[in-house]
Formats: sequence, structure tokens, C-alpha cells
Amino acid sequence: MSVFWILFGLVAQMMFGATVIMLFVFLWGIDISTPFVSRYSRMSDWMLWDLILLSQFAIPHSVLLHPTTKRRLAKRIPGAMYGVFFCAATCISLWVTVLLWKSSTFYVWNLRGTMDRFVHAMLIASWIALFYSISLTGFGYQTGWTTWWAWFRNRKIAPRGFVSHGAYRYLRHPIYLSFMGLIWFNPQMSADRFVLAVVWTMYIFVGSELKDRRLEFYLGDVYRRYRHQVPAYPWNSSPVAMLRVGHHLTAFLRTMFQRKSTA
Repeated sequence: MSVFWILFGLVAQMMFGATVIMLFVFLWGIDISTPFVSRYSRMSDWMLWDLILLSQFAIPHSVLLHPTTKRRLAKRIPGAMYGVFFCAATCISLWVTVLLWKSSTFYVWNLRGTMDRFVHAMLIASWIALFYSISLTGFGYQTGWTTWWAWFRNRKIAPRGFVSHGAYRYLRHPIYLSFMGLIWFNPQMSADRFVLAVVWTMYIFVGSELKDRRLEFYLGDVYRRYRHQVPAYPWNSSPVAMLRVGHHLTAFLRTMFQRKSTA
């Protein structure tokens, strides 16, 4: 039994816990970027940099989940360790994004009073919904703990079952929907956070489609029937079709900045 993978598994779980706390603080609206990253008034000072940070999370995250990638890395990473490896890679990319994030001084909206408290309440509700949704599929599978723990005890783990109970009876992607609540329920939505919400929403829609295809690959007709019967989201529209929303939101942000620059 490799000491490296024992330590790696334990470190990955600690990283996951620290990342959850970091995300809670960041998505609450608190700027925790490194001291040398300042707030900027011009879009050109932060837009490209933040888009690069968002890409360095989204692209590797999707690539590592692809079955072909898992097969290619199987020679270097034991199958039972892939979950903790993916968890660690995700945590690292999120920390890079948050700590190097550049903020804008321009606000798309800035709510106060009752509306501020309401939106923060919805943010907390989204966190609760997220943890509830993850619990249905198993926290251990999300962090790689389940497969790592079985490997550590030298026991075989039963194949992961198909989950169709709880929220999954009504939606195919309650985890993604909950995460959208985390990024949109922001009472002080600065321009940079607005861009983050738009980009990650588009990534979620693409990820939903990729996840559906991935589960069809692994589960076959069982998931095809489920996909036909249960909508992805409450609005019952194709995730890819919803990418049009991102186009309109981006156009809105561009218009707002143009108005500010000409004022």
C-alpha cells in the first residue's frame, strides 16, 4: 500500500473542507484575493484576467471527467485514487481562481435593506439545497473518500447505483441548479461577479449536457429513459439552448459599461 496515496487521500479531504469554507466566504461577497490584486474601474483591467481564471477551472474540470481521460491516466493513477485526484485538482483550481481574482468597482446591482437580507437568505437556502443534493448521491463519491477508504481497507466497493429518488425524481441536475443559486443570489453584484455568474452558468449548462451523455455511456437505456422522463431543470428546456441566456446577459453588461463610460 503506497504511503503517497494514503497521504494524498487524507490531504484531498482536508482540501475539500477548506475549499467549501473559502467558497462560502467568496460567494457571500467578501473579497479574499491576494493583497497584490486590487479593485479596478476599467473593464480592460480585469475582464481578460478573470476569464482566464474561469477557464483554468472549467476546461480541466470537464476534461478530467471524460471517460477517455480516465482511461489514459489509469496507468499513472490507480482507479480507486481517481476520485481524490479529481477532488484535489478541482480544489486547487478553485483556490487559484479566488485568490487571484480581480474585482470591479462597478456594480450591476447593489441591494440594501430587506432585499439584501432576502437574497442572502436565498444564498443560504442554495447552500442547504446543494448539500442535500450531494447527500443523495453520496458525499464520499463527490470527494473520492468512498473509493479511497475502500482501497485503504483493501476491500472491494460495490458499483455505484443509479440515483433517482429525492430531488432526482423531479430534476436531473439538482446539484447544478443549487450551484447556480450560489452564484446568482448576490445582493452586491459587481461587474466581475456578474461575469463569473454568466460564465459559470454557461459552463453548468454545457456540463449538464456532457454529464447526461456520460451517464448514458455508463448506464445505457436506464438513463436514456430517465432523461426522457425527467427534465434537467424546472424550466424544462435543453441546457444547450439555455446558453442563449448567457449571450443576452453579456450584451446587457456591455451596454451598462458603455452607458457609464459616456456619462
